This record gives sequence, C-alpha cells and structure tokens, in this order.
Amino acid sequence: MRLYNSKTAMVEPFVPMDKNKVKMYVCGPTVYNHAHVGNARPLVVFDVLARVIQANGYPLEYVSNYTDVDDKIINKAIEEGVDEQTIANRYIQAYQSLRDSLNCIPLYATPRVTQTMDAIIAFIKDLEDNGYAYNVDGNVYFDVTKDEQYGCVSRMRLDELDAGNRIETSDEKRSPYDFVLWKKTDKGIQWDSPWGKGRPGWHTECVVMIQDVLGGTVDIHGGGADLRFPHHENEQAQCWCHSHHDLANYWVHNAMININGEKMSKSLGNVVLAKDVVAKLGTNVFRWVILSTHYRGILNFSDDVIEGAKTEVNKVFTALKQANTYLQVNGIPFSNEYGQNYHHFVEVISDDLDTPNGFTVIFECVKQLNTALRSKDKDGSTIASLYQDIIGMLDILGIRFDLPVFDDHQKSVYDQWQNAKKDKDFELADQLRNELIQWQMI
Repeated sequence: MRLYNSKTAMVEPFVPMDKNKVKMYVCGPTVYNHAHVGNARPLVVFDVLARVIQANGYPLEYVSNYTDVDDKIINKAIEEGVDEQTIANRYIQAYQSLRDSLNCIPLYATPRVTQTMDAIIAFIKDLEDNGYAYNVDGNVYFDVTKDEQYGCVSRMRLDELDAGNRIETSDEKRSPYDFVLWKKTDKGIQWDSPWGKGRPGWHTECVVMIQDVLGGTVDIHGGGADLRFPHHENEQAQCWCHSHHDLANYWVHNAMININGEKMSKSLGNVVLAKDVVAKLGTNVFRWVILSTHYRGILNFSDDVIEGAKTEVNKVFTALKQANTYLQVNGIPFSNEYGQNYHHFVEVISDDLDTPNGFTVIFECVKQLNTALRSKDKDGSTIASLYQDIIGMLDILGIRFDLPVFDDHQKSVYDQWQNAKKDKDFELADQLRNELIQWQMI
C-alpha cells in the first residue's frame, strides 16, 4: 500500500507504526450549517481509504471530530435566539445523517471540542509554561519562532507567508504569523481558564482530541487541501513543541470541488448542499462521481460528469442483476471467495487510492461477466466468481446494490417467461416480463 504524503510531496510506502492498529484522524466539520458537496468529498475519500486499509488486513481506529464551538455557531445561536448547543446538536445530527446516507463505515470515535475543554486548557497552559506561548491581556498566542521546523507540513517558510491572507493579523501578536490558542471573549459560550473567561482557538482543538482519543502520533492525518495551511501546519507545530514528536506520519489531503468549472463559493451563488444532491442522485451515483477523479485532483461537479456516472453505475448494476438472477434460478451457489480480479483491484486502489484505475478493473470484470452470461455453454462457477469479485470491489468503494433473494414462486414465473418466449407466446411473455422487472429479475 502506498500514499502521497503532503509533508514530503512524495508517494510513499505505507508502513503503520503498529500493524495491529492503524490510527487515522480526519478533521471534521464546524457544525453551524448543512454540509455542501465540497464537505462531502473528504467524507467519501477517507471512507474509501479506511476500507482500503482494512482490505489490506490492517485493523483501523478511524476518528473524526465535531467542532461544536466557533464564532459562526455563536452568531447563528444569537440570530435564532437559542443556545449554541442547540445549533451544534442540530447540525451534528444532520452531518451524521449525511454520513449514513453516503454508506460510510462507523467511526471509532467522534470527539467534540466542548467535551475536551479541560484537556485543551491544560495543553495550552503547558505550552505557556514552557515558553512556546504568551498571554496578552487574556488572549494566548503560540510563538511560531519557537518551532524550528515550522512550515514542514505545508512546505512553506515564514518569509514566504503573506500576513493577512489566511493569517489573522493583530497588534497584540509578537509576529503576524503567531496564532491564537485561547481567545478572551464575553460573547457567547465561554469557559473559565487561567487567563480568564474565553474559548479555545481552532488550531489547538484537533491536536488535543487526537492525543486524548488516539494518543501520541497517528499514522494518517487527513482533510481537505485547504487545511494544509494554516490549520494542519499549526497543529503540527503545537504537537512538536508540546510533546516533542510529530502529530502524524502521513498527511493526506483531498483537492477541492468545482461546480460546472467554477470554484464553489457563496459569492458566486453556486454552493450546493450535499444532502440535496444525494437525495437527487442516490448514494451510488454520488459516490461514483466523487471517486471518478483521483482524490488529489480538482473534481468538476458538472451535468456531464453526473450523467456519465449514472450510465456507468447502471452498466455495473445491469450485469450484477442478470448474474444474480441466473445464479438463483439455476440453483448455483454464490461464491464466498474473491478471485484474481478482486485482488488486482485491491493492488491498484492501494496505490495512493487510485480510484479511476480501480474503475477500469471493475469494468474489465463486468465485461468478463457479460461474456460469461452470453455464453451458450454457461459456466455457473465462473459467473459466481466474477459476481463475487465485483461485489467485493464495489464494497471497497462503499457502493452497494440491494439485489433481491427470490422465492420459489418468482423462480417459477421466470421459468414460465423463458418457456413463453420459446413458444412465441409474446402476450404471456410480456405479462410475465413486467412482473420480473418489478422483482429486479431482469
């Protein structure tokens, strides 16, 4: 198995710290609104990565957090006249519903910032006590000059950074590149701390939740490419100075999504909610679209791409449906072992999550299955093996078809349909055919 490591800008062999427990952490949502399709890309990408890790035989602890305290949550709570917890719980539930609708595997843990506050405050206090952070009238900042390797994750140097562009400026900071660990505030939810009432800075929360839930260094830390700097860079800096070890061995980032060739943004009015698109397209087509482009490439969410995905998904489904019927009506047992196609697929997709070439393997297997189904001298064991391989490959992609199990009556109707066609009783054949279509037998 190999992965592109953003920190080294190379595809590297994946060697977990403990082959009996791979630890992966992916930055989760700030829960103040419904997720858009851009938010859904890491949901699908890292779900597939988790499945690939498991397909390679590694047990996995996959964690993703909820940021349930933030200015946006506070502002929405004030706007609606409710408390922050009401807003956070609403959109945590919505996000979990989206995960479920996308057929994502269950997570090992979903820590919340508000449930980790004592550990966050203690972590910040340790940084201050050891000279890595400083307090200015209740606001605590991290001193980036104290981290000799700052910039290692994003491969950026301090002299290349543009203060004011994704870097919050303040006269209180010793350097424009220092970032807030604790924010003094009298607005919204707040906690008591050694520096007075306030709430934590965003960059500190994930570091503490990682150490709190997974402990020490994780094998993989993931998220969208927009998180590489400053978020992931600042996480790594705090971990290095506080605990004197790397936060992660592999930093994995998915690229962004464009809508019909344009960057998705509120100013362009092209922000599309993921729940609406999934409801319209269905889980399988939505995941197929997301995975049709390599995760490190920009994905263009367009009508053409969607229509192409629909066609391809239907092509696979049709072959599986025909094979499912053939095996059942002929009493051929389904295979419970994976063959050459499946193992080849695992090898392909294990090379930096190469889903486009993984699709190529699937379609070659579908071609073999269709050939076997058309053969006059059908080999039931071959059909069963190819069917099982395709089901297994799709499972790694998180794509699932609910193919029915037929009862004796349905099998009898199928036989009657075949006989009606042979007897050229087209009226009866059409009648029976309509029943078989409803049962997904043809």
